[in-house]
Amino acid sequence: MKRLTEQQFQAALARANVGPQTAEIARGVLVEGKPQAEFVTRLALSKGAVSQAVNRVWKAHEQEPVAGMVKVTAVLPAHQAYQVKKWAKQAKGKA
Repeated sequence: MKRLTEQQFQAALARANVGPQTAEIARGVLVEGKPQAEFVTRLALSKGAVSQAVNRVWKAHEQEPVAGMVKVTAVLPAHQAYQVKKWAKQAKGKA
């Protein structure tokens, strides 16, 4: 089961750019541990809509850089891009 602390949730929410209903659903599921079915019933939404709300915030959480690391975007020659991808893979293993 995917879970976040309130601090992780707030950081993800800042990156996710979602509306209040999506934030309410995601907090309930990810922070408070409520079942998605509760929001399906209470808000009269489809299972897919509730799942999508949770996943939007979860994906924003996954984009959070690890402490001591910085996310970069660059256009590089192929040989340099290869090296950067290699470093990124190694860094991911250490996270």
